Amino acid sequence: MAGQNISDIIEAYLKQILAAEQQIEINRSEVAAQFNCVPSQINYVIKTRFTTQQGYLVESKRGGGGYIRIEKMQFCDQDHYLNRLIAAIGAQITLPRTLMVLQQLIESELISEREARLIATMLTDEALRIKDQTAAETVRANLLSALLDGLRYR
Repeated sequence: MAGQNISDIIEAYLKQILAAEQQIEINRSEVAAQFNCVPSQINYVIKTRFTTQQGYLVESKRGGGGYIRIEKMQFCDQDHYLNRLIAAIGAQITLPRTLMVLQQLIESELISEREARLIATMLTDEALRIKDQTAAETVRANLLSALLDGLRYR
């Protein structure tokens, strides 16, 4: 665990549990106490490392009996999976989120690591050469969505 920060450790812990179960429910303050951190750290880990683009659904309920439910998405077929990714991309996507989607495609064995690196290179701000960040994120989302749509016909 040397060299890992608390976020990495919490992520690994939650993913270890999810490896054995399809869905988990956690109490944010209990997990924070277990790792001797503030509850907002748990929120941060869940918000950044358990996203739809990474293949997770997150539901939370606040209050005394509150919980955070994390579920690893299961797809009946490839089309359903690609539709969910396209919907998660939406109208705009940042490069870090794009990289998350590409990692999901690698893990789902829809593309190779080499293909992911090539695609990532083509979707950088430098390659897009669009000064307006919003416009760049829109073009990136359109290109990535077209790629996902094209994977249907592999």
